[in-house]
Amino acid sequence: MGKSEAVLGSPAARLGESGVIRLIVFDLDGTLIDSSRDLAISTNATRAHFGLPPISQDLVNSYVGNGAPVLVRRAMGPDASEEQVAEALAFFLQYYREHSLEHTRLYSGVREAIEQLSVEGRKLAVLTNKPEKISGDILSALGVRPLFFRVVGGNTFPEKKPNPVGLLAIAAEAQLPPDQLLMVGDSAVDVATARNAGAQSCGVLWGFQPETFAAVPPDFTIAQPGELTAILR
Repeated sequence: MGKSEAVLGSPAARLGESGVIRLIVFDLDGTLIDSSRDLAISTNATRAHFGLPPISQDLVNSYVGNGAPVLVRRAMGPDASEEQVAEALAFFLQYYREHSLEHTRLYSGVREAIEQLSVEGRKLAVLTNKPEKISGDILSALGVRPLFFRVVGGNTFPEKKPNPVGLLAIAAEAQLPPDQLLMVGDSAVDVATARNAGAQSCGVLWGFQPETFAAVPPDFTIAQPGELTAILR
C-alpha cells in the first residue's frame, strides 16, 4: 500500500500528534485556480514575440511551479541567451498581468471547501511562487481573497518554494507551530516545502503536476476539494 493510500485510510495518524490542523496553506496555480489556459496563452505570446512557434498547454503546465523566471527560461529553450530570457520574462509578466483573468477560474468545489474551512475556524493562507500582487489580484477578482489572512508570493521573500521561509513566516504570523500546519498543493514542490518546514502535506490530484508525487509522496492525497474538509473533521 502506498503512502497516500495508507493515509487516506487513517488520516488522523498523519495530522500531527494531536490530530489537529489549525492552519491550511494552499498553493495557487493547479490547486485553487485553473490558470493553465491563460499561462499557456501568455507563454506562447512571449515565444511569438521572439519569432518562436507555440508549444502545447500540457508542456507549459509542466513548467509551472517554480516561478515565472523558471517557466520563461524553460519556454524559451536552451538556445536563448540570458539577455533574451530577461527580455522574455519582462514581456511575459506584463502580458500575463493584462490577461491573467480571461480564462482563469477556481476549480469546481474549491470555493465551497475553503468557505467551509473558514466557517470551521481554521486559518487559511496562500503560498505560491507566482508574484504576490498578481496572486492577490486574481484571488480578489475571483471573490475569495478575504478568506485568506495572508498571501505570500514568489517575490515576497528572497527564496521561493521549496525553501520553507514563506511557510514558516505564515506559521509565525498565525502564532502556530509548523506541525499544526497543512500545505495543500499539486506538485512535489509543495510537498518538499512542507517537509522542509516540518509541516504536513496534502496532494491534490486535479492539478498541473500530480505525477510528481511519485517521487515525493505527500502525507495524503485528495481527488476532490470537499474531501479535505471531511478528512480534517
